[in-house]
Amino acid sequence: MENRKGYHVAVVGATGAVGEKMLSTLERRNFPISKLTLLSSERSAGKKITFKGEEHIVQAAKPESFEGVDVALFSAGGAVSKQLAPEAAKRGAIVIDNTSAFRMDPEVPLVVPEVNDADLHQHKGIIANPNCSTIQMVVALEPIRKAFGLKKVIVSTYQAVSGAGAMAIKEMLDQTQAVLNEEPFTPEILPCGSDKKHYQIAFNAIPQIDKFQENGFTFEEMKMINETKKIMHMPHLQVAATCVRIPVVYGHSESVYIEVEKDGVSVQDIKDVLSGAEGVVLEDKPEEQIYPMAINAAGKLETFVGRIRKDLDNDKGFHMWIVSDNLLKGAAWNSVQIAERLISLGILK
Repeated sequence: MENRKGYHVAVVGATGAVGEKMLSTLERRNFPISKLTLLSSERSAGKKITFKGEEHIVQAAKPESFEGVDVALFSAGGAVSKQLAPEAAKRGAIVIDNTSAFRMDPEVPLVVPEVNDADLHQHKGIIANPNCSTIQMVVALEPIRKAFGLKKVIVSTYQAVSGAGAMAIKEMLDQTQAVLNEEPFTPEILPCGSDKKHYQIAFNAIPQIDKFQENGFTFEEMKMINETKKIMHMPHLQVAATCVRIPVVYGHSESVYIEVEKDGVSVQDIKDVLSGAEGVVLEDKPEEQIYPMAINAAGKLETFVGRIRKDLDNDKGFHMWIVSDNLLKGAAWNSVQIAERLISLGILK
């Protein structure tokens, strides 16, 4: 990344779990910042956050907060994004939004830099960051699509509680302690998106993330389905998803079945393509019990792929296991990576 000058960067939702990761990622990547503005709700305004040894006071986010801002990273909920992202863009900022507010808007590019960074040239002030579980899957699938074509994707996710926020992490840890101590407790957070019932997550798997839609899929599942088609520019790609919350703190895992278009593709062909792919780490030595695991992916920027094997009944079918840190590549790092790519492509001057 060419460090020509510093940029005025705003982080909206700076006190939240993803906002904190955005700040630590900006620091980790040494992103060229001339001025940093930290924004939040009225409730969190006044809090102090240290960035690169300097203390910053969090301000309440308002339309005028974005005067002079070059890049605005949003992760404060869809309602905030819908209200303030257009205001930021109107004032000349390029918005990178981590909510679902604009993802399926045909005027807004939905970007994973390893897959479709060319779409950044079409932005009109707002760029959408995809859903965490979608991002890691398309990072792994795009090199395969380029080499062998792609016809069908069926994914089952095993998603960490951090995807539902800091309170969900606390609920899981508290419940775990309560179960071990044989103490009573009342679930109040998970499944997220439910306004009817909440269930125990400790020592459990909940096959619901977000609200159920009329077609029987949840909103999280439909996000994966629709976003994958948009990012890969494949409106007719066959995609199905089942999203499950499991008692893991960081790192989403996915069991993915794909069908390629080319004949005669081998497991080694898939491995060869993935081993040289941007953002992918191949961990696939079953004879040594080497495969991706959430506990190892936590804190890392890459997407890890393993357990690659050919389907026993379909010569064009393959199974794989994909793991990534949902707060980093699934959110904060993908956002910062988009900002880096805007600079390297000459879009952010």
